[in-house]
Amino acid sequence: MAKNKTRVARKKKTWKEMSPSSKAGTILVAIVQISLLVAAQRDISRRPAALINGPKAAWRAASFINFVGPMGYFIFGRKHAAPLK
Repeated sequence: MAKNKTRVARKKKTWKEMSPSSKAGTILVAIVQISLLVAAQRDISRRPAALINGPKAAWRAASFINFVGPMGYFIFGRKHAAPLK
């Protein structure tokens, strides 16, 4: 007979309870996320619609999804120029 495993809910730590290294990691992740968001939004604004796969508004909205949105835009949203011969 299999034992019934119960999940123990972990209490989220407050900022004051976090270690200095955890605080630094959280700040670093936030900086990277915001940088990706700003870079994607700026690129969408400056790039002509003809050089973007799909509607600009959809990519603009998708870029607000943490990490996945901006990275998806940079990988799949931009049309890449053909290499010069």
